[in-house]
Amino acid sequence: MTRDADCLFCKIAGGDIPADVVHETERTLAFRDIAPQAPTHVLVVPREHHPNVASLAAAAPDTLAELVRTAADVAAGAGIEAYRLVFNTGEQAGQSVFHVHAHVLGGRTMTWPPG
Repeated sequence: MTRDADCLFCKIAGGDIPADVVHETERTLAFRDIAPQAPTHVLVVPREHHPNVASLAAAAPDTLAELVRTAADVAAGAGIEAYRLVFNTGEQAGQSVFHVHAHVLGGRTMTWPPG
């Protein structure tokens, strides 16, 4: 399994940094965001390091599919039928940790455009 020793999310996925884990699979980990933007705000990451969703799709499409299934399981577990799944790619798009992660946002009405 590929990990980046300097990556925050690799450290969380490896158990080196604690997180409020809500769901996990062999290839994914879901934990609560420390700065939630909605009543439910959970991050879903692959355990293996990939810098963004496009690189994950190219290198491990099955893991990307599992990540999306994990996000759906998180929403269902929270009792949420309608939710937003967000991937930020690049600093200008708001990505601050360069390990692909999906934001599962729900529990309130979402507006558009998102900002």
